[in-house]
Amino acid sequence: MGLRMALVTVMLGLSLAFQVAKGGRVETFYTLIVVTYLLTIPSLILLRVLTSPTALAIFFWAQVGIDFLLETVLVARTGGIESPFAVLYVMTVAAASLVPRRRVGLLTACFCIILFGLLTNIQLYGLLDEWGWLPPSRLTIPETFQTFGVYALAILVVGILGGTLADQLQQADQSLREKERGLTRLQVFHENIVHSISSGVFTTDAMGRITSFNPAAQEATGYMITHVVGRPWREVFNWHPNQQSDEQLYGALSTTERFEVECKRADGNRLILGMTLSPLHEQGMQTGLVGVFKDLTQIRDLEEEMRRKDWLASLGEMSAGMAHEIRNPLGALAGAMQMLRKDATGDETNCRLMDIAIREATRLDNIITEFLQYARPPALTLAEHDLNKVLAETLDLIQHEARSRPNITIVTSLATGPLVAQVDQDQFRQVFWNMATNAFEAMAEGGQLTISTSCRHVDVGTRKGDIIEITFQDTGEGIPKQNFDKIFLPFFTTKKEGSGLGLAAVHRIIDLHGGWIKVESQERRGSRFVVCMPRSGDAGVRLWHEGRTPWKRSS
Repeated sequence: MGLRMALVTVMLGLSLAFQVAKGGRVETFYTLIVVTYLLTIPSLILLRVLTSPTALAIFFWAQVGIDFLLETVLVARTGGIESPFAVLYVMTVAAASLVPRRRVGLLTACFCIILFGLLTNIQLYGLLDEWGWLPPSRLTIPETFQTFGVYALAILVVGILGGTLADQLQQADQSLREKERGLTRLQVFHENIVHSISSGVFTTDAMGRITSFNPAAQEATGYMITHVVGRPWREVFNWHPNQQSDEQLYGALSTTERFEVECKRADGNRLILGMTLSPLHEQGMQTGLVGVFKDLTQIRDLEEEMRRKDWLASLGEMSAGMAHEIRNPLGALAGAMQMLRKDATGDETNCRLMDIAIREATRLDNIITEFLQYARPPALTLAEHDLNKVLAETLDLIQHEARSRPNITIVTSLATGPLVAQVDQDQFRQVFWNMATNAFEAMAEGGQLTISTSCRHVDVGTRKGDIIEITFQDTGEGIPKQNFDKIFLPFFTTKKEGSGLGLAAVHRIIDLHGGWIKVESQERRGSRFVVCMPRSGDAGVRLWHEGRTPWKRSS
């Protein structure tokens, strides 16, 4: 219909102008232009409401029939076999051959040849001369048949070629659609594989910017794909070996590399990943990287816990026996020195030495007592308690202790509402006291201790559910990175007079309750200790009594 409107507007409009210029008859051109527009406008409206393929096919053939009718009228009124508009038959046959995409070109060409032949015979034999509607031809009979033969051959060739081309286009289109469907199925299959595997998978472009991030990677890191796409992968995974540039790294990465990287999840928790990094090739060129990783945090925590337990088991078995053996003679020795002190009244030097010996013997006895208490697991008296209330009861003692130290301030921020967990409240008072005094000792020149409580939901590995967090954050000297794995070991201390059993006892009590401790620290910027307890302590305590520790420490 668009082609028809364009041809009518251009060809008939120009012909109309020429006829007007030379004073010829223009009624036919006016009539055909008006009729064409009057037929096309309703056709456009009708095309919008037709939906079924059958109705559309009938509608199309009706349009082809209208074209043949208008062309026949135009050819008849402009000289018949001599009409310059006979070429329009060829264009209609070509359109009819291609649009339906099936082999109808030959049929349409034959119909057009018959129609044109009928018109030529009517003109040749003068059947409509008395009506003056079709003027007689000025061509001789041989010339008439020759002209008709040229037009018929052209129409037939166009019909055959158009139908053949339509068949080939249809076959090519069908083949292309089948290949597209196969490619789509293959692409979906590969995407399903990447999305279904339990390992995290990511890809990068040539500059190391992340281009894809499968669901397992999102679950392991806590980052949604929208948060990481376009970011350098080394920034996301916090991997900076020797501060190499991405270009240097990719230039050297010609084979698969395997390594472990320690980074942080989106929620700030520690994350240890076993990473396999390989070059990504396309048509023989390296276009980026593909990384496959597995979350090893829980495995490394278990290994660390097992090493610590093995070390403690060996140390405890040996030390407990030694402590008992040392304590009795130490008590006798301290008693004997006290008796000697009473008798040493004349010599000040001897008195001072005796005082030192008695004080150190008493200190040694206290250390042995603390160690025996640590080595012997306490009997827990578990009940449902509000940890906010237990902490508030301990804060009075903590505030009193802070006043005895220089330039120490305490800031508290307790959660609204009860934070109920199944705990031994006496043991937790000891935990809070030890955490506070440890922070005071880290701030020898003064500072601020912030104590806060909160509740949040976690879903990481075996840790799933609501947990209570009690945070002790100081502004002290911080913990060197090399000491992170030692701070909870008994007898490890950096203080001159510390026994190294305070944090070890804290860890032991929290472990028995099914909780864990998180530690974050920077040298000269302070430390942050977070005691994490499951809000419903039944599951944790039950698993502990079965011989398993459900909640592991992470630092």
